Amino acid sequence: MATNDSLIQVKDLKKHYKGGAIKALDGVTVDINRGDVTVVIGPSGSGKSTFLRSLNLLEMPTGGSIIFDGVDITKKKYKDAAGKTVKLDIDRLRQKMGMVFQHFNLFPHMTILENMTLAPVKVRKIPREEAEKKALVLLDRVGLKDRADAYPIQLSGGQKQRVAIVRALAMEPEVMLFDEPTSALDPEMVGEVLDVMKELAKEGMTMVCVTHEMGFAREVGSRVLFMADGKLLEEGTPEQIFTDPRSPRLKDFLAKVL
Repeated sequence: MATNDSLIQVKDLKKHYKGGAIKALDGVTVDINRGDVTVVIGPSGSGKSTFLRSLNLLEMPTGGSIIFDGVDITKKKYKDAAGKTVKLDIDRLRQKMGMVFQHFNLFPHMTILENMTLAPVKVRKIPREEAEKKALVLLDRVGLKDRADAYPIQLSGGQKQRVAIVRALAMEPEVMLFDEPTSALDPEMVGEVLDVMKELAKEGMTMVCVTHEMGFAREVGSRVLFMADGKLLEEGTPEQIFTDPRSPRLKDFLAKVL
């Protein structure tokens, strides 16, 4: 249900392929509230990543609406506060949504510091000196300030993912989107990335995270969404989802993963 705290309102979201033969998303309706850590779980192929990537239009929905900060971003034009028709600037919108992928997406030919400052300098027009100062503060926060002049190839998977997270934070987003951020990591590196995400959650960052890490969902999530077959089948607090699941599909899923 939409409230004054709603940052993103998703209504009847659909994503179909092959003329509707494949329904990756089939009528998903949910609200993402400010300060919430919304964790999306479900079996492979359930539509979790498609849902997440639709929030910033990396996937263009087939139908439905996504209202972000009061603007339906699925429309090419909208009316501003003064009633004037304005063309949607998708690049500007994405600045407000930090995105962290499975495979880091760092530029291999740039140092970690250069990776960190590229978007703030080029997109937000922040002076390079200021951007570098902020980048070093963020790298220090995740224990990687001493690797500022290293190249991605010189970092472990866990270190790369920590850099990817603070690189997204450098743009000062309103919400952070995580697409299975630990699935490409060796098991011993998962904890260091989850620790950074836990710290963000404590600080009140709005987060939407697709993950297979049930411990993280249970410990850090304020809300858990369970998806299967392109539908949102159940949502609730971690307590409700993990200790009192209602749908047979969720009970079956939890029996396999817990």
